[in-house]
Amino acid sequence: MSIQNPLRLLNLAGKSLLTEEALAISTLEYLPIELFPLLFMEAFWGRHRKILKALVQAWPFVRLPLGGLMQTPHLVTLQAVLDGLDVLLTQKDRPRRCKLRVLDLRNTGQDFWRMWSGSSVHVPSSFSMAPGAEDRPRTEQPLAPFKVFIELHLKERSMDGFLTCLMRWVEQRKASIHLCCKKLRILSFSMDKIMKVLSMVQLDCIQEVYVDRTWHLSTLAMFAPLLGQMTNLKRLLISHIHMPDLEQQEEGHVVQITSQFLRLHHVRDLHLESPFYLEGCLDQMLRCLKTPLDNLGITHCLLTNSDLTHLSQSPNISQLKGLDLSGVTMTYSSPELLPALLEKVSATLQELYLEQSGIRDSHLESILHILSRCFQLMSFSLRGNLLSMAILEKLLRHTSGLPRLSQELYPVPQESFSSDGILQPRRLSQCQTELLEILEDLGHPRTICISFMPLSTLWR
Repeated sequence: MSIQNPLRLLNLAGKSLLTEEALAISTLEYLPIELFPLLFMEAFWGRHRKILKALVQAWPFVRLPLGGLMQTPHLVTLQAVLDGLDVLLTQKDRPRRCKLRVLDLRNTGQDFWRMWSGSSVHVPSSFSMAPGAEDRPRTEQPLAPFKVFIELHLKERSMDGFLTCLMRWVEQRKASIHLCCKKLRILSFSMDKIMKVLSMVQLDCIQEVYVDRTWHLSTLAMFAPLLGQMTNLKRLLISHIHMPDLEQQEEGHVVQITSQFLRLHHVRDLHLESPFYLEGCLDQMLRCLKTPLDNLGITHCLLTNSDLTHLSQSPNISQLKGLDLSGVTMTYSSPELLPALLEKVSATLQELYLEQSGIRDSHLESILHILSRCFQLMSFSLRGNLLSMAILEKLLRHTSGLPRLSQELYPVPQESFSSDGILQPRRLSQCQTELLEILEDLGHPRTICISFMPLSTLWR
């Protein structure tokens, strides 16, 4: 007999129950646990609201991963589930079998549904065949607030009926519901709407924040106190912040923003794109960081010699695995600053990006000996810089002993261009041939990528 046969019988049993809603609801207390996920899936796809509501009230698992079933937000099924939760939340004595404490609306949990539908898939240990002892609520202690997990992508069009319905439901039950969000992305949302939505979220649940929109510095300063309450934040990305007109106002906003880092004890990944507000005062932010960083990106901005000095001396970068300084022009910095910075991180660095940084042969020459000791380095990019064939050959020879280096992105050699900056295909082909010969001479397999960027970017 095929191992799939019992699962097919379960599917048939679930479909049969759906033909008699009243019978299905009355027998939930006695159904085998194996039937619950199958019956839920059939009711979900068939939009049987009454059965969905009843299933929620008898759900024998701690977590209901509803988001794993929804390819797109579905208001009808969400409302049925929320109606079922309302009944549970108002009951003093829960149904004997119900162990539901978490509604997960994120795009996760597919393995749970695949397991019960009979698909061949590795099932994590957290999805056991029956609720484990750790899943059973302790009757001698009051139940913790019910948790609803969601990912928030705040943009004007995201406030559709689904999210509006959920937020209204949570707002009316704040005492008994914890709305948890691990990933918050702000794309295009007014500050008053952001404040309203986040007032309903447990801010200490948030672990990743992406502010990917155009804000004035004053707006970021207004958001900063909320950021300071995200005490378990691990990853922060902020981009496209406009500068204010008044210098005095700017200084106050920068202090208001950087001071919030004192409360963030778990940040490991920090990426700041176009942070012109940090020019000349990067040390303020570095002093407020409480833990060593794994990854740091400060890109497309101006940093003073003082900023680079403070960065190279900061204890928070001593364990860096990733460093991205793309678009930070090195042309005007003191020649010793980049070597000092790379020396500090050479033992742990795995990714290094110095794209479009105005690096010339002399800058690269000064760090070759340090690069040759970055034995953990896996990815390295110099795209968008103007470098000669001679220095690229030196670079390839100095990095040939790095055992983990597998992704190398370099600019088209300077010799491939005419005197007025026009790319010459024949010269480029010749340079490529020479680079291949160098790689063959080094004696072990290696793949590099030569990337052409617009001349307006290269020739400056």
